[in-house]
Amino acid sequence: MSNDLVQALLLQSKACAYLGSAFHAELLNCAAADLEARGAVTPLLAPWANADPKAIMAAAVPLRLLGALHDLVLSGEDQALSAAYPQPGQTTDAQIAWREAARVIVEREAQLAAFMQHEPQTNEVRRSVCLLGGFLTIARETGLPLRCFEIAASAGLNLSWDKYSYSLGDIAWGPESPVHLPTDWSGPLPPLDAKVAVIERAACDRRPVDLTDPIQRRRLLAYVWPDQFERLDRLRAAIDLALAMETTVETADAVAWTERTAVPSPGAATVIYHSVFWQYMPAESQAALRKTIE
Repeated sequence: MSNDLVQALLLQSKACAYLGSAFHAELLNCAAADLEARGAVTPLLAPWANADPKAIMAAAVPLRLLGALHDLVLSGEDQALSAAYPQPGQTTDAQIAWREAARVIVEREAQLAAFMQHEPQTNEVRRSVCLLGGFLTIARETGLPLRCFEIAASAGLNLSWDKYSYSLGDIAWGPESPVHLPTDWSGPLPPLDAKVAVIERAACDRRPVDLTDPIQRRRLLAYVWPDQFERLDRLRAAIDLALAMETTVETADAVAWTERTAVPSPGAATVIYHSVFWQYMPAESQAALRKTIE
């Protein structure tokens, strides 16, 4: 098996540790050792055995593996694996969890492999904190209601940014909400007293997540790291709110959709936005979208 795959698992392990998931960091160390020994995980990662390091990381192979295992945990189909995974208020041993994972990989290889055929897709609600400042500034400077159009929206959870409550240090903004987004804010605050009215909201994605499908909802949750309980609770609350609002995301290319849908309307400020997408667009698509917006 390619040493590049082993190194990819170890690299992602370091990233998980840095980003606050000690469990996933250790689980990936176990997976790397298993792969070096040509253990249970070897056949599951075989599709990427001859890929170069750049392709392995571009495909997010380690995250596919982690997501597949977490999806099985969330399904409740294997009680021993679920019991070995992190639970609030309990101590977790990643070595024990990996032993259960290795068993499951052998027993359910086809099921896990099918999950891993799809690229990871997330919808991080806390990115709305970054968007908030822009929306408030636009509302203040224009004095107009907002029409919000999100590209590459995944499940569309950041369409509901004005329905969430925020804590910017000691300062609060937003309505009472089941979705609360605390953050440390440095620098000048956005105009928190700006009057905000969202009169239209729409979104697109090449491959949107259909929240009415329980399998797709679970897949979205599976890519949240299992020892980050607040993130999981926040995502579940945001999903429930989106379902209540009947949020929909259209299947479409960002450039074509923006040209067709986000046409300026008198008496409103039309805002086209994304939460971490621009850098993944081809240069020609960036140029086309910039031209459309301008």
